[in-house]
Amino acid sequence: MRRDYDAVVVGAGPNGLSAAIVMAEAGLSVLLIERARVVGGSTRSEELTLPGFIHDVGAAVVPLAISSPFFQSIPLHEHGLTYLYPPVALAHPFDNGTAAMLLGSVHETSQTLGPDGHTYGKLLSPIVDHWSELSHDLLSPFQWPRHPVDFVRFGLKGLLPATTLANQFKTQPAKALLAGMAAHSFQPLTTVTTSAIALTLMASGHSHGWPVAEGGTQSIANALASYFKSLGGHIETDRQVDDLNELPKAKVFLLDLTPQQVLRIAGNRLSETYRKRLANYRYGSGVFKVDWALREAIPFLDAGCRRAGTVHIGGSLEEIQKNEQLTADGQHPEKPFVLLAQPSLFDAGRAPAERHTAWAYCHVPHGSTIDMTDRIEQQVERFAPGFREIIMARHTMNTAQFEDWNPNCVGGDINGGNMDWKQFLTRPITSLNPYQTSDPTLYICSSSTPPGGGVHGMCGYNAARAALRGSFGR
Repeated sequence: MRRDYDAVVVGAGPNGLSAAIVMAEAGLSVLLIERARVVGGSTRSEELTLPGFIHDVGAAVVPLAISSPFFQSIPLHEHGLTYLYPPVALAHPFDNGTAAMLLGSVHETSQTLGPDGHTYGKLLSPIVDHWSELSHDLLSPFQWPRHPVDFVRFGLKGLLPATTLANQFKTQPAKALLAGMAAHSFQPLTTVTTSAIALTLMASGHSHGWPVAEGGTQSIANALASYFKSLGGHIETDRQVDDLNELPKAKVFLLDLTPQQVLRIAGNRLSETYRKRLANYRYGSGVFKVDWALREAIPFLDAGCRRAGTVHIGGSLEEIQKNEQLTADGQHPEKPFVLLAQPSLFDAGRAPAERHTAWAYCHVPHGSTIDMTDRIEQQVERFAPGFREIIMARHTMNTAQFEDWNPNCVGGDINGGNMDWKQFLTRPITSLNPYQTSDPTLYICSSSTPPGGGVHGMCGYNAARAALRGSFGR
């Protein structure tokens, strides 16, 4: 193993892998180090329940991966990555046995929303029509946008609380559809900027779909790693880094770590002022997750739910708003908002013949160790009577277990930090170059930097570009 490199990247999640690729594409010598036995970070897949049942331990459905400008620019399909597209991107069931759905186009979705169809089209069409341009600006650090008119038009809607934006609709299905999207923010729906999360996910769905990776999200990490190695990059797994001084010499170090870990392994290289600012970084709510091995497909009452890759289980706008607020207030709702994925409906390799897998989580207070299994299963049973009778085995993870599995999930926070308005764009600190630390050779490339959580690699891409400019004059 060489003992000196142009760049060393610590952490091989999607962002660390992306940062390593950008540096290697520039012709630099790069070493990528990962504490786990395999690369992937939160894009890993394992047999969690029974032999032959492949579960996504972290991310399962990846709308931002297929929308990522960086992922689109590299030949991941040549390195084994195939996306599979459910006929219904997302379904949101109601107690009367019907469901709202996110379909392939704005027009198709509008037609299912009755009196709100025109309003939905008027809201989403301008965003979707310019999504290829907007996605570059939305997935970049805060800067003067390349397409200012489109960006400002999006921002005027996106900065609103989701409850405010939802009130332009008249019917429950349209309001709840938007509320479920906004709940991906891990924020109370009355918080500003929650509409931006909803609009981003909906526009991505209409532009590219909400796919799953064939074989599991581990396939995304494997494809990134394969491409990186084809560029001459080196990967070392099963290696815990406790201090930067343990690493080979390099001109720059890029850390796919959140502020807590950065301070632990590199605090002595940072200025006192920067350390204090990084120590003030705030983490958000956590998740409680359940994976199931199933005897058959989930018996949702609504046919659209049985064809959907993702199902939002939470009822009306008012119910979602109430329960997300309870979570933010440190409580555990009896009827939590549940995000459920059923990838084996579209990827036969995830389970033995005629069997299925399903994946679900709900939001819980930061650091919670309360077992939410029964509450999650009751919510699924509510819209799919008989669900519990088809469960063959289950695997659960609370916030502490999530953090043990991936230390970047501090307190179970899978977004790398709170995504409220204070940290929406200014993460990990307020800076024109949020990736560079007070040490000019040290950069942060995790989801604790813009644009935040999600499987898109853009945090790593942006950080590596900053390093190429700042340390290599490129």
